Amino acid sequence: QVQLVESGGGLAQSGGSLRLSCAASGIVLSRSVTGWYRQAPGKRQELVATMSGGITNYANSVKGRFTISRDNAKNTIYLQMNNLKPEDTAVYQCNAGGQFGNWGQGTQVTVSS
Repeated sequence: QVQLVESGGGLAQSGGSLRLSCAASGIVLSRSVTGWYRQAPGKRQELVATMSGGITNYANSVKGRFTISRDNAKNTIYLQMNNLKPEDTAVYQCNAGGQFGNWGQGTQVTVSS
């Protein structure tokens, strides 16, 4: 069974940083399309960042501030979030395999102004 377990969410101040982790089992992330999604209350889920092989892509709203990375030995992907803004407040979910693939439980990120 595939499991994706996120950690690292919490409260940050505007301009601060958080690092999200997604530890996977039952799937090899280095061989999967992976990414981070987020959803704020009343808004649609949006793609934040993806990594497929060595190729990364970012939503324009986070480009230059967020970085997705992977540790193959730990079978874990990360989302380093710098210069956080209140509009980054959302539930963040790790994904492997695309929209109809596997999802983590989600972790709350709250950014205060």
